[in-house]
Amino acid sequence: MRHDPLWTVDDVSRYLGVPVQTLYDWRLKGTGPPVFKVGRHLRYRESAVMEWLERHTAVA
Repeated sequence: MRHDPLWTVDDVSRYLGVPVQTLYDWRLKGTGPPVFKVGRHLRYRESAVMEWLERHTAVA
């Protein structure tokens, strides 16, 4: 089984280059990368962020 790192909202914000608030807005709209809670904390699986980015990236 592969270890899939968990990213915080700040990690994903830095990686995608979007404000943290954008991630919260996307979560409410159901349009951003898949997110789940660990206790009271939001976490993103690294692989899920990468897959989401691939699906939502247009080639110019």
